[in-house]
Amino acid sequence: MEQTQLLEKVIIRAVLTVKTGLHIGGSSDYAPIGAVDSVFVRDPLTKQPMIPGSSVKGKMRTLLAKTRNGGGIGNSPDNDEEVVLRLFGSAQKNHILFSRLQFSDSFVKDTSIKQFSSLDTDTYLGEVKFENTINRATGVANPRQIERVPAGMQFDFRLVYNLEKEADFTQDMDALRDGFRLLQLDYLGGHGSRGYGRVAFSGFSVTRVDAHTGKAKPDAELAGQFESASL
Repeated sequence: MEQTQLLEKVIIRAVLTVKTGLHIGGSSDYAPIGAVDSVFVRDPLTKQPMIPGSSVKGKMRTLLAKTRNGGGIGNSPDNDEEVVLRLFGSAQKNHILFSRLQFSDSFVKDTSIKQFSSLDTDTYLGEVKFENTINRATGVANPRQIERVPAGMQFDFRLVYNLEKEADFTQDMDALRDGFRLLQLDYLGGHGSRGYGRVAFSGFSVTRVDAHTGKAKPDAELAGQFESASL
């Protein structure tokens, strides 16, 4: 296992805006007749929508691997390009790497709670989209209801990067910026081929915290570089 030393914690914050209805599946212990067939994941305490950090991490890694790996995504994440392995981690034998990125779950901004609480909807801070799939052989319709985070809702996004080698920093940040750009060109969650899950990042701020002294300083230049990847 590679030996590393933690130099800084780089805290990256942004606003994640849902551009088209977003569905990241959750579960329901009780589903009465007429209930929504597929609900989105919610904070169990507040019952408000949330975006799991694992969803953002997984999609961003896949997109980076698809564009940076010579042979595509391959059969194992351990075959990813070296910078992708550094950022997202690897469990490869004799080459274990701890992820330098720590994704947090994203929760609804207070302004969005106020905005969407006034809407007359069947679900708190959500919407239900009715869809039909048609059996091509029989022509029989199969209706279903999918719960979505509505377009326009905003979330507080937070990501922490562990700076372990100064020599890697620029390359790591370039790759991470590409990850944000690619995610905005793709989709988050399910049903993306039908237009779901388009998101945008804006309002970036970056704070670099010395791991030894705890001294924090803003990095406006790096924040501007991430902002330039916004679409």
